[in-house]
Amino acid sequence: MKLPAHTRYAHSAIIHRAPYSWPNGANLALLVVNNIEHFAFRAGMGSDNTGLSPVQNQRPYAWRDYGNRVGLWNLLDMLDELAIPAGHNCNSAVLDHCPEIAPALLARGDEIIGHGRTNAERQDIMWEEDERRLILESRDVLARHNGGKQPRGWLGPYIAQSAVTLDLLKEAGFTYVMDWPVDDQPIWMNTRDGGRILSVPYSVELNDSPAMVARHHTGREFAQMIIDQFDEMLVQSEKRPLVMSVVLHPFILGQPHRLRPLRQALRHILAHRDRLWITRPGELTDYIAGMPEGVIP
Repeated sequence: MKLPAHTRYAHSAIIHRAPYSWPNGANLALLVVNNIEHFAFRAGMGSDNTGLSPVQNQRPYAWRDYGNRVGLWNLLDMLDELAIPAGHNCNSAVLDHCPEIAPALLARGDEIIGHGRTNAERQDIMWEEDERRLILESRDVLARHNGGKQPRGWLGPYIAQSAVTLDLLKEAGFTYVMDWPVDDQPIWMNTRDGGRILSVPYSVELNDSPAMVARHHTGREFAQMIIDQFDEMLVQSEKRPLVMSVVLHPFILGQPHRLRPLRQALRHILAHRDRLWITRPGELTDYIAGMPEGVIP
């Protein structure tokens, strides 16, 4: 039986790969990636913290907007306190709507990553030309807020891609994506121009949105998930290098009652800081790009 398939990457079992390590001899890399989003009012798509069938009225809009007005600043204060670098998946619309956000991210030395125009829309249902326009518009707006430096990475709204997204991103100058939760190591993915783009591990499991909005886990349950993931991956990384990502949204984890257990979980991780490479997705991509051909599948 022949199933529908793709040609983006070949099968590769993690136990058969070439050995390597992260900078300073670390075996486990930690990525803290935050999503900063803007939504249409009473229209389009958007999460709702009260159920799986979102309504689009003032209540869920205001809950999500809390993230940009309050929650983000709670999270940034915590990241400063713990001296943790971060990457930020940014809707281009949010940087125009909230002009204080980009300067705050740049002041931390953090990375601004492409995340579409708005999370009120998704790109996987668009015609190719419309999707190309979305990618280019988002790229150019983020570059304007980033001193002319265009983003190198991409996460689609709702972690969604069309059949040609990887090709359009490569053609627009992007070098990595985080939409394929396929591995605990980075892998190269093929594009139609004969080139490639890197897939950086980005968790849909250790991600506050599906955990708390879809599965209704509590903040303490999510914090325990972080601790359990870290403790197990730290042991596994003694055999091979791994990437652990923690995925945040300011309107979810920026709520004070969830922030406290999150801080405790991150402090648990930082007790092992000398064994980790705490980095950002773009820096990880640069490190991988410098490796000999054939090390990364």
